[in-house]
Amino acid sequence: MKRSFFAAPYALWSMMFTVVPLIMVGYYAFTSRDGSASVEGFIRFWDPVYRGVLWHSLVMAFLSTVICLVIGYPAAYFLASKDFARGTTLLVLFIVPMWMNFLLRTYAWMTLLEDTGLINRLLMALGFPRARLMYTEGAVLMGMVGNFLPFMVLPIHSVLKKIDPRVIEAAEDLGANGAHVMLRVIVPLSIPGVISGITMVFMPAVTTFVISRLLGGGQFMLFGDLIEQQFLVAGNWQFGSSLSLIMMALIILSMAVMKLADPEGEGGGVW
Repeated sequence: MKRSFFAAPYALWSMMFTVVPLIMVGYYAFTSRDGSASVEGFIRFWDPVYRGVLWHSLVMAFLSTVICLVIGYPAAYFLASKDFARGTTLLVLFIVPMWMNFLLRTYAWMTLLEDTGLINRLLMALGFPRARLMYTEGAVLMGMVGNFLPFMVLPIHSVLKKIDPRVIEAAEDLGANGAHVMLRVIVPLSIPGVISGITMVFMPAVTTFVISRLLGGGQFMLFGDLIEQQFLVAGNWQFGSSLSLIMMALIILSMAVMKLADPEGEGGGVW
């Protein structure tokens, strides 16, 4: 039996739920409400309001990516260290939240940050005044970091585990101290994982809308919120499709940058 026969179900699924929707998005993006050819949606995007939403989304995604990298790289390094006995156990703890529904993870953050949540109860127990944590940009940022941090840790961990210990031993034999080994050997060899982690965090962060809606209370519109609003509230599928294609272009650009930095795809795996 030909191998293509076994690929037929996947090909059919991809055609129905990937290719066809993309064709529909492309059709609506380049037509007007009466069905005539139009690029009105792309022209409308250049309105300062919509460009401001995109810029705000890019800034929030950039901040969340930087925080994930600052937290995730040391975590991945210690988890991958052969001298760290509980590395495998802690790695499982990073993976377990990914088994939970994304929406449930975000609701969990709400129980932590709300006025009567765990953090405020702890602050009040210590004698501090109650802090306003919910419905702020800080809450949205914490939600992004909390949800996407594993996607930064796992690719970096995967690449660090592949580093041949003999390379580090050779650097030490040549007189390199711990700082030089880290900066001259480990960090350069881990760049593919870093690039993969940045991509895997930045793109979901810039397109998210659930986190900003729940933790931001709808007060901080991100680009994902704008696209959802055009489809489900305004009913303007033409403009929503134009915005979707703009976002797809950003994703493709990000993938191209990752390919240039990691041509062999060494940092692509997360397991």
